[in-house]
Amino acid sequence: MRVVVVFQQALLCSPVECVEKGVQTLLTSQSLLRMHMYCQFYRQDEFCRYNMFNHHFFDDEEAVTFFQGFLREEGGDKVAMVTDPPFGGLVKPLANSFSQISVTWKDLNKVSDAAQMPMIWIFPYFFESRILECFPSFSMLDYQVDYDNHPLYKHGKTGRKQSPVRLFTNLSPKDIILPEDEGYRFCSVCERYVSAGNKHCPKCEKCPSKDGREWKHCDECGRCVKPSWRHCFSCGHCALPDHPCGQRQTGCFNCGSQKHKLRACPKKHHKGRMIVPGGHGAPDLLKHAGGKFKTKNKKRKTAT
Repeated sequence: MRVVVVFQQALLCSPVECVEKGVQTLLTSQSLLRMHMYCQFYRQDEFCRYNMFNHHFFDDEEAVTFFQGFLREEGGDKVAMVTDPPFGGLVKPLANSFSQISVTWKDLNKVSDAAQMPMIWIFPYFFESRILECFPSFSMLDYQVDYDNHPLYKHGKTGRKQSPVRLFTNLSPKDIILPEDEGYRFCSVCERYVSAGNKHCPKCEKCPSKDGREWKHCDECGRCVKPSWRHCFSCGHCALPDHPCGQRQTGCFNCGSQKHKLRACPKKHHKGRMIVPGGHGAPDLLKHAGGKFKTKNKKRKTAT
């Protein structure tokens, strides 16, 4: 197996040892990284400087030639792409770059249009709709990705109990075996591995949970929702119990008008947002911003 590793500021060395159920498999990989410092540690056939947001190779033709040669080896039959981009990045630019890598793989190996280069995209589950919009053939796996060096996305006393990071892939979910010793089980109806808390719903005909908790079915909405949500008959859908029932969340958050947005509000100052009676602004935040400006003015007067 040959793996194209597309990271922004992370590193996956070559070769990579993957351990699954006690079986070690040696993988050859080429990392596409943006960090210049890795040039002194890794050869060019192992690593290229690459910007995943605009599909740009920093070392021009030489780097592109090495990369294309990597994709052509063994006819491209054993190439897969694994990417772990920064979560603050926009989905569409990332998807465009990944699509161009896939198209390059197709063109170099002269495969059919129906063929797809195997891809695994590591990203939070709440981006599922945006990823599926760009890649309809993708599906989200239930596997929760943890990071040992991340303050939130790790197990333990200092991190979250459940990580929101998942694997999105165009591989068949039933072919990806998740570790049973970590609580994953195989759902024979959905034909895929799911987390222990993701119970199959006979009404929805699927295992609906996205965040690892057991969701409950709402007959009024006709779908499963998070356990903390309650059905609101005024709004006509499920939401948190303390949600702003019946209040529109659109329009201007400064004066409350539905005719314009905040940036076009005629009642705000050029230096900060103005508190308008009955508006939807945050008084504490505005007060803090106003105090900040006053402090600067005081300093200037003292200096004068």
